[in-house]
Amino acid sequence: MALVKEKCVACRRDSPRVTDKEIAELHPEVPDWELTEADGIKRLERTFRFHDFAAPLEFTARIGEAAESEGHHPRVTVEWGRVAVEWWTHKIKGLHRNDFIMASKTDQLFAHMQQRGD
Repeated sequence: MALVKEKCVACRRDSPRVTDKEIAELHPEVPDWELTEADGIKRLERTFRFHDFAAPLEFTARIGEAAESEGHHPRVTVEWGRVAVEWWTHKIKGLHRNDFIMASKTDQLFAHMQQRGD
């Protein structure tokens, strides 16, 4: 995945949202993420499943570390056996390339946990 190697860029309120054409190009790199819309704002959303409560907490902490490192933060909902993650760019009220980058990085974090058997 090329996106996982990219770094997020700082967004301003006038930063452009991704176009429908760009979404069509980027979404195949994060195919497990659903394109959703809430309050008129396009988002990327995915639920990750686990077999206990400790692993979702650890996964959430890892997402938080990645988010802090990139300066881009998701909505995360933690429950027993699952973590729901939503990426969108708050400043532009929509999707930016950064959201696809972070979705890819989130997938990689999950894959690493799965390889360890978490």
